[in-house]
Amino acid sequence: MRKLLDSLYLTLALLIGSIGDGYAANLWRALKSDNHLVLIRHALAPGYSDPDDFNVKDCNTQRNLNDEGLSQSKRIGNLFRLNGVDRALVYSSQWCRCLDTARMLQLGETSELPALNSFFKHFEREPFQTKEIKHWIKTAPLGTPTILVSHQVNISALTGYSPASGEIIFVRRQPNGSLSVIGNIPTLR
Repeated sequence: MRKLLDSLYLTLALLIGSIGDGYAANLWRALKSDNHLVLIRHALAPGYSDPDDFNVKDCNTQRNLNDEGLSQSKRIGNLFRLNGVDRALVYSSQWCRCLDTARMLQLGETSELPALNSFFKHFEREPFQTKEIKHWIKTAPLGTPTILVSHQVNISALTGYSPASGEIIFVRRQPNGSLSVIGNIPTLR
């Protein structure tokens, strides 16, 4: 019962905050217009990096969402719906914690986008992957709300901003293809 009340309270607080806060309302409005998208760092997955036996195709070898991360992912999806985004194009890193976050949003089918994969243990891949995702964003239609679920290092490389777990980063695509952060909404309790 306590968890249900906590969840209802948080949903109500997010709804009231979204309606009453001009800042947040402007971010959601922008997402529904051309040339905007959001980046989301995967929800809470305790730990640091991935184990040495990491295998992208085996979730048992990865750092995964805990119960709070699973709940957080659902709340993020509810936040989108409360702000008028019922469907979106959802793209994700191939890491299980990102795929789980993306799928738990329940905003549309999740497509894997390898350019969103973490390069935390392989920083030599950062220039190539960042260039690749920038090109993808530059050519993406962005007429439908678009969500990219990735990792802290990837989002920082793209935006210069270091997000918390589950944080939503609203981005504007400039005419030359460059990106500018227009705002963010944290989702950790």
